[in-house]
Amino acid sequence: GGRMEVLEEKEEEEQREEEELKALEARDNLQDMETKVSVEEVYLPRDAPDFDWSSIDKSQLPSSYKTNSLKEKKLLHVADRFLQQYTHLCPDRKPLFLHPINECGVQKFVSTTVRPTLLPYTELYHWDGCASFVSDYLTMEPLKSPVTPPSSLYSPTTILKHQRGNCFDFSMLLCSLLIGAGYDAYCVHGYATREMCSLDETLELCPLLGKPQEVPKEGMKKKTNKYRIKPPPDLQSKFELQQEAKKKAETEAAQKNKEGEGEKVMEVEEPKPDPLCGLRVHAWVLVLSGKREVPENFFINPFTGKSHSTMDEHFLGIESVWNHRNYWVNMQDCRKGCKDLIFDLGDAIRWEVMLSRSNRPLQLLPGAKKEKEVSVRDKDDLAKEEEDMGFDMPPSWAAPIQISPREFETRCCQGKKVILYKKAKLERWAAYLNGDGLVKRLTVYVDLTRTEVVEVREWFKNREDMLDVREVNKETQLTTEYFSPGHLFGLKAHTYTSLEPETDRTMEFYNEVRADGLQKRVESATKMTEYFKGREDFLHTRHVEFGKRGKKVHLAGTRTDVSSRPIVLIKECFSRNPEKPADEDVAERIFVITEDMIHLTYHLKDRYITASKKDFFKAAEGDRKRSEIVMTPEMCFTYQAGSSEKDKKLLPLYKLLQELMEEEKQLKQHVRQSEAEVLNILKTRENEEGAVKLLVSVYDTERRQQYEAMVGEDELAGQEEQALDYLAPFLIRIGRGEKMTKEQALRVRDDCLADFKHRLINRANIIQARSEKVVEELQKKEQWFQGNQNGLSAEEEDAFLAQCSETMFHSHILALRLNRAKQMAPQKYLALEEKLCKDPRLAEHLGHA
Repeated sequence: GGRMEVLEEKEEEEQREEEELKALEARDNLQDMETKVSVEEVYLPRDAPDFDWSSIDKSQLPSSYKTNSLKEKKLLHVADRFLQQYTHLCPDRKPLFLHPINECGVQKFVSTTVRPTLLPYTELYHWDGCASFVSDYLTMEPLKSPVTPPSSLYSPTTILKHQRGNCFDFSMLLCSLLIGAGYDAYCVHGYATREMCSLDETLELCPLLGKPQEVPKEGMKKKTNKYRIKPPPDLQSKFELQQEAKKKAETEAAQKNKEGEGEKVMEVEEPKPDPLCGLRVHAWVLVLSGKREVPENFFINPFTGKSHSTMDEHFLGIESVWNHRNYWVNMQDCRKGCKDLIFDLGDAIRWEVMLSRSNRPLQLLPGAKKEKEVSVRDKDDLAKEEEDMGFDMPPSWAAPIQISPREFETRCCQGKKVILYKKAKLERWAAYLNGDGLVKRLTVYVDLTRTEVVEVREWFKNREDMLDVREVNKETQLTTEYFSPGHLFGLKAHTYTSLEPETDRTMEFYNEVRADGLQKRVESATKMTEYFKGREDFLHTRHVEFGKRGKKVHLAGTRTDVSSRPIVLIKECFSRNPEKPADEDVAERIFVITEDMIHLTYHLKDRYITASKKDFFKAAEGDRKRSEIVMTPEMCFTYQAGSSEKDKKLLPLYKLLQELMEEEKQLKQHVRQSEAEVLNILKTRENEEGAVKLLVSVYDTERRQQYEAMVGEDELAGQEEQALDYLAPFLIRIGRGEKMTKEQALRVRDDCLADFKHRLINRANIIQARSEKVVEELQKKEQWFQGNQNGLSAEEEDAFLAQCSETMFHSHILALRLNRAKQMAPQKYLALEEKLCKDPRLAEHLGHA
């Protein structure tokens, strides 16, 4: 029996040794593969040129970048102890990302690199604004090795200055902005897919084309109402639905298998297998719920600025998280990615915290003695470790994050950024970088190779013509333009194939700013339909049909030479007017001009299925030449709903016919005005596109100065002279002659100087009068105070002294203004006199060049 036990023990030892050897071989093979792939992927070509970080200027950096304080040194000592314990307890896990070196080669703990900052920009007060700014402002650099974290971590200020960095740099900057904005944000060191780590979005659908992502918005969760009405039960068979879905899937799969091209496309769309799946290091940001009314936890990919669920399949594992206060190590199983992770950082079993203020003993190493057998010296060491683990995190060593308004507006590096998506390309520019105000362009392609264009969308900003978006469909050659409120004609949208007149087009307007309430106008070569809203006459639609011209007219000439199209028919539709009876309220009227007919249809009365109608047949051409129209029963046909008798009275019908004929003339004028307006809009749009002008805010002084320098001093001087012509009121007195005599020139100059001197004297008199009034009020208050000094309380005395001090302050200010006016008046007078002498309109007679 003893021999059998010895043999079994030997076999177990041999099996154990074989398993250990296999594990070592697998680990060596994995390391070889990691190094091989890392060497191959280090030098991936990027859009941006390589940058030498060793060449940055370090002389101007603060002393906190080059040295460590006593508290920082103590923190590094605690971090080393924590790392030793971690590697002993978890030998199979990779080393933690704790204290990389900064730009000056000094070790800094990662939590002290986070610099919480709230910048004075409204957009950066929300997480999506911060994320989009960081993703746009910085240029992505890949990690030197895709399977190991970087050896250095620079400050957010240096990253902002050079506008480039890796995923850890992106995350540190974004986390600093989010914490400053009040979010519970953390930097995450973990693992992700190859596409996410390399910023490869060529297989992703462009967010401007697909449905908007379900982003956790700020706001409280919706409370379920237990008293709501229950929906009706679903009586449809689920088994039948499943069977139908299976049949449909089988037929679709069969069709795809028959099409060879479809198979090729599917092969191209599927990503290639990644030998380093689950090993690629990535850094991102975790935002926990609670603060800023965030309803649920979510991730932010700093490269793209997009939010993701914590169960997203692109995130394959987490090593650790940290913020500006502490550092946590993930102790949960990540074999299924981040799907099953619980982000309760207070749970000591799932998350091992580095700095703990609690007095609980540290986890003992395996093989250590029990508490009773620990020596006094060991107890002192444990107590010292507990003390070290309980102190607060030192403040950040990084300089304050600052972003100028111009840098915030420029955003992208060199003002331009290009992102490739699945069958799409997105281009972004900084404001005012393009002369036409273009800030964003989305190009949609037919295939994955991006060769054939299907659609182009362009976004504009700061345009004087208020153009916002332009969409061009290359297949239908249809162009749609969208405008902001403020266009000259109230234009809201314009859809067309050509800017030539009398072609198919649709114009939408802001009906609130138009006197006629026009909301939409649809035009073709033979028709024009206008839609109205909010009119007092309840008109909502006007439809016009045109005939062919008698002679061919070439549209290549000026548009004013084009003869008008003959009007065939005008149809108007009205909404219900509640103040009129239904059988007297016109719902539709049609003027058939070619046949001299007018059709009236009234609104339906309650409980009636037919409407009242009236048809008028105008007089013949011979009768129309006479001054008066003779009304006959044959000229009108009436139908009154609910009555079988015909209306035999001709006088009301005669008056109605006269009103309709007069309105027909006015309608023809409205139609011609609409045609003229269309031509005017087309001509204006051509001029606006030919010479695009951008608006510059009055508060943007720097850009306005640049704009003025580009325009030119001569043109600006002419504009200023035209806007501020100080001689205009005096030149009117002598008339508008081409030339002035010597006496007229002298009189204009003397009148201008006398008027200016009079205005200066009036201003000084007003200031003097106000000063005397203030002094008089102060004297009265002093006399009242001296007379009632004994009877005043302490509060009344303080109030009186405050009033006196305020009055004395106003008196002092008025005195200063008066002295300044007296000192500046002679200088202003002489300056104006010199300016008048240099005026070209007076210089000829005043003896100056």
